[in-house]
Amino acid sequence: MVKPADEAVPPAVRAGSAASRPVVARAVPLRADPIGDLAKSVSAWNLANALTVMRLVLVPVFVVALFARGGHDGAWRVVAWAVFAVACVTDRVDGQIARRREIVTEFGKLADPIADKALIGAALIGLSVLDDLVWWVTAIVLAREVGVTVLRFWVIRHGVIPASRGGKLKTLLQAVAIGLYVLPLTGWLHVVAQVIMVAAVVVALVTGVDYVARAVRLRRAGRVVAVAA
Repeated sequence: MVKPADEAVPPAVRAGSAASRPVVARAVPLRADPIGDLAKSVSAWNLANALTVMRLVLVPVFVVALFARGGHDGAWRVVAWAVFAVACVTDRVDGQIARRREIVTEFGKLADPIADKALIGAALIGLSVLDDLVWWVTAIVLAREVGVTVLRFWVIRHGVIPASRGGKLKTLLQAVAIGLYVLPLTGWLHVVAQVIMVAAVVVALVTGVDYVARAVRLRRAGRVVAVAA
């Protein structure tokens, strides 16, 4: 007995079977690559960079206030301290905003350290010109900052050199000490400013030496390590 045509054909190849239908490849969304996200182009026009630019603008404002009326007018020194304090706050806030919102840009990475060094350098040099701070302190701190910058470029092809706790402590002590020196303090308050400045210099030297040692190892090994900033 001859079977009907539809029964003679195997089920797998019947016209109505799923196996005989053309296979269509579906595009499956891939998981976002965080590395790729970091490499995306981000507009330089953002809040973090605006704060960095503001800090750069505040540097000459700070210098003018520091040297106003001969540089030793109490009211103007308080104004200079207020400008310096605002600039230091923006230094902390802009980095937090950039990382939290993932808006880190090449402009920000370049402008942020320039703004920091411009502010600290202007403050130290200004205080030394006014004879409020001995020049050897200014020379040591600025030499350390310049040396760290040179080392960053020296090892940039071999890895990243992020800030350590020692580097962050140095930055804090340095900002507090400079702020106290800018204020028209006398007596035991001025002694406190001197003690904090000495501590800042010591930490700067220690972390600077550690920075050099780790940078040398990083260049030799050609890998990313965390070192003091």
